[in-house]
Amino acid sequence: MPQPVLKQDHFTYGDYRLWPEDQRWELIDGRAYDMCPAPSRGHQAMVVELVRQIGNFLLDKSCELYVAPFDVRLPRADEADDQVDTVVQPDIAVICDPDKLDGAGCRGAPDWVVEVLSRRTAAKDQGDKRDAYERAGVREYWLVHPTDLTLMIYRLGTDGAYGRPEVLPLAGETEVAAIPGLGIAWSSAPGGVSGDDQPRPGPRADPAGE
Repeated sequence: MPQPVLKQDHFTYGDYRLWPEDQRWELIDGRAYDMCPAPSRGHQAMVVELVRQIGNFLLDKSCELYVAPFDVRLPRADEADDQVDTVVQPDIAVICDPDKLDGAGCRGAPDWVVEVLSRRTAAKDQGDKRDAYERAGVREYWLVHPTDLTLMIYRLGTDGAYGRPEVLPLAGETEVAAIPGLGIAWSSAPGGVSGDDQPRPGPRADPAGE
């Protein structure tokens, strides 16, 4: 982390835009999270397969698909971009409102976000990042556990909160409520199985898959 960054404890998108382009960061409630080094090959293999299925489905649809690194600014209200203190890079984001997209990425909540968990980022993805997505109004948030072969799904309720997640095996097909008609076939994903089989969880000591 550059030395000037270490001297602050709260950052905004205005600070973020000045940092070196060859470094990857996320801001959550003004706290900076280093996104380096790159994810593992297994993590990327899962992302690529999900993107393949989602992209094929969206070919003739109005929703747009983006993958990290892609900046998603999550303002708390109508503050100027430079004052936004939460900027994340979801593994996968689907945005159906074109007004949220601009040259810098997305400003506002994607309709659907997928994070493939890794050992280094699992706590953030399941804690602070989940809270940020809930607050911003992300309609559906998936957490894919590539070693345990499980999926955790948060869906926004009428009260604007996620509530308890639905936990499913990476088996058969899982429908995406936020994107009607789209289902993810886990038999094509790394480690996934058909609906007739049962997944075999990986080592419990490494629940995030890396």
